[in-house]
Amino acid sequence: MTVQLFTPAVEVAVAITMTPSAVEHVRKQLDKKPEALGIRLSIKESGCSGFKYETQWVEEAGGSDRIFHLDGVDVFVKNEHLPLVNGTEIDFVTVGVNSTFEFRNPNATAECGCGESFTVS
Repeated sequence: MTVQLFTPAVEVAVAITMTPSAVEHVRKQLDKKPEALGIRLSIKESGCSGFKYETQWVEEAGGSDRIFHLDGVDVFVKNEHLPLVNGTEIDFVTVGVNSTFEFRNPNATAECGCGESFTVS
């Protein structure tokens, strides 16, 4: 008698999404930066809640990048940041004369009062 061990592969759904206004904004900016491949969403330890979001233009993909193709915009996220930003929706909002990216992260359990940083339990 032989015993076979079966370990199901569990694939965690990983997704970053963008609203139409965020896609439109990034597309316009990319048109001005022909060397850029897309935008990077990253996090770093900072702020009063623990982590803050950062965005920057990507000119070269890194070996640990996951690339999300969203309506003609490529969003790059390092694999090590995915557990903290999985499921995040990126929006681009204008309030008065100010425009900024807004991040809706289902993993965030708390945010600081100004919305600049977040905590994950």
